[in-house]
Amino acid sequence: MPQMPQIPKMPQLLSTLKAYFNLLPDKEDEQTTIDAIMAGVKFYGPNLWVLIFAVFIASLGLNTNSTAIIIGAMLISPLMGPITGMGLAIGIYDLSLFRQSLKYYLVATVISVLTACLYFLLSPLSEAQSELLARTQPTVYDVLVALCGGAAGFIAIATKGKGNVIPGVAIATALMPPLCTAGYGLAMGNSEYFFGAFYLFFINSVFIALATYCGVRLMRFHRKEQITTARTQLVRRAIIAIVAVTMLPSIYLTYGIVQQSITKNKVDSFVKTELDFSGTHVMSSEIKGDNTLNVVIVGRMISEEALQTARERLDNYNLNGWTLNVLQGTQSDSLIMRNIQAIGNATKVTNDQLLLQSNQIRELERQVDYYEGFARLSSEVSTELRVLFPTIDAIALMPVSQVATDSASTTTRYVAAIVTMQPTEKKLSPNDSKKLGEWLQQRTASDSLVVVVK
Repeated sequence: MPQMPQIPKMPQLLSTLKAYFNLLPDKEDEQTTIDAIMAGVKFYGPNLWVLIFAVFIASLGLNTNSTAIIIGAMLISPLMGPITGMGLAIGIYDLSLFRQSLKYYLVATVISVLTACLYFLLSPLSEAQSELLARTQPTVYDVLVALCGGAAGFIAIATKGKGNVIPGVAIATALMPPLCTAGYGLAMGNSEYFFGAFYLFFINSVFIALATYCGVRLMRFHRKEQITTARTQLVRRAIIAIVAVTMLPSIYLTYGIVQQSITKNKVDSFVKTELDFSGTHVMSSEIKGDNTLNVVIVGRMISEEALQTARERLDNYNLNGWTLNVLQGTQSDSLIMRNIQAIGNATKVTNDQLLLQSNQIRELERQVDYYEGFARLSSEVSTELRVLFPTIDAIALMPVSQVATDSASTTTRYVAAIVTMQPTEKKLSPNDSKKLGEWLQQRTASDSLVVVVK
């Protein structure tokens, strides 16, 4: 019998995994790592000027909504130095380094905010762009990014194979844009932007420092001074308290954003399924805070019965207790006109296009009704023809354009195409064809009807 493959024993498996994930063999000399981190802690001279230029670059990127410029500012910014310095200081219990790192961290933060505030006060562009708004509502996902980015950054500094990690960490953790956004909020007097952006910066700072502290302890850096067990416990409790206080608001904000996203998906599904009628187009749907859904529709009017049916189906999308308001026809045109007056001439072209499209939709609907009328008339006439002229198998009524060859003038005529599959001796006689033409002209109320028999 073939032998079954041997499954590694648990201690052997753990030993193998430990060998794969062990950082200590590639650990850089501790003093070299400490010196590298301490070199980036101080903010005076060149470091301070680089910081100021990075703030201006990031502010320009936020002001012009340029992602590339913002990324460039992240790469230039030296802000991570004092943050990793604080994490290292706590990890090796170096109180002097912690005080120095904290001092330069505060200096760098104040200078960055004031520099960004000065820029936005002088800038002629005051509108908040999407890149700026993205830094005003931090979530728990930003916590995870800061923690993972800080861990990757410290590993790159503390090991021999550094690679290209540091630039990536600078981009991912995004310390500079939130500070510039806080400066924008200060310049515009918008406290929501200021505190939201500053909170994001604080999240990044705390969790980069936390990742550095954890890395120092995992890589067994020697402590600068020996401290008692009681003091060690006190430091750990302080770290846990700071981390918890920092995370709680982001968890709350994340919950709100997730709930908004779930509600929006329900509303989008409802609008797409229940308000999808032929000849109509949903221009916009807006959710109000009091569980009200306002929908603007252009095109063919939706009957009140159909809207009532849609309202009754709100519960099917877990939108219990919601109110559906639909603006259509002249109501939607009035709403668009009000939007034009409210928004101003800056978007007048776009709104004019919306009105033009609305008129085009109505014209197309009129043409569809016109041609569908011929289809309905053909169906009605075919039933009567079977009684009056049993030898006729099918009829098609349609409008055609008759163009004169000498003057290129165009006249609209109506054609009745008659199909009969009967033998030749049973086909329509000339007399029957004449009667058929007279009957069709009277039946269709048309004096320009042409009858074609095949």
